[in-house]
Amino acid sequence: MVGHPLPGNRHDSCGWEESGAKAVVGTTMTIADGGYQRTGLVIPHRRRTGQELPAWKILRNCRLRGDGVHHAMLGIARLHNLTLAG
Repeated sequence: MVGHPLPGNRHDSCGWEESGAKAVVGTTMTIADGGYQRTGLVIPHRRRTGQELPAWKILRNCRLRGDGVHHAMLGIARLHNLTLAG
């Protein structure tokens, strides 16, 4: 699921609930990045202070403006669903 962008400068964990994504996902295991700490989501690759992120992280340096990240994530979700569908 990819939530719609919210106006203003929102922290990921705030937008998680405000966008309605939390209600839709319910108790399904959901993987997220480090911006979702203390939300109950799974954060698989958390770096510690002084550590570099692995080079293979897809959106490591993604700095898209506006709703660019939203559109990038929609594309990734669609590709994932196509892979599952065969």
